[in-house]
Amino acid sequence: MSQVTEFNEYRERMNAQILAADNKVIKRFFNLDTNTYQAGALDVRTKEMLGLACSMVLRCDDCIKYHLGKCHEENIDDEQLYELFAIANLIGGSIVIPHFRRAVEYWEILKAEAGARPASPEYAAEAAALAAHNAAHRNASAA
Repeated sequence: MSQVTEFNEYRERMNAQILAADNKVIKRFFNLDTNTYQAGALDVRTKEMLGLACSMVLRCDDCIKYHLGKCHEENIDDEQLYELFAIANLIGGSIVIPHFRRAVEYWEILKAEAGARPASPEYAAEAAALAAHNAAHRNASAA
């Protein structure tokens, strides 16, 4: 299974379980998070880049993956992403480097799965698995 698919499915499953507990404070916190990334004085694209930079400095791999996915959806390109990485590494210091490496790996998987470039052999299997999963999900939604 693709790292992207595995991450997204786990996140969705656990968020559903957490929200099912119906805790008012947790629900409000999740809502605050959702609303913070809506367009306002700053556009969604800028907010996602800020979220990614902060997540890298805080060294939260789950948050990094989430914001990388959102940056990909917002059509952030490699040049913009690497400038963001440079800022995060400058602010966070060398301790950010392992998270930077994993971020680059995940970004490459996102691009390969989206067909942004030909998948390298190491990512081709994950891209094929995601394509099959997405096709099955679309077929299930249409039914």
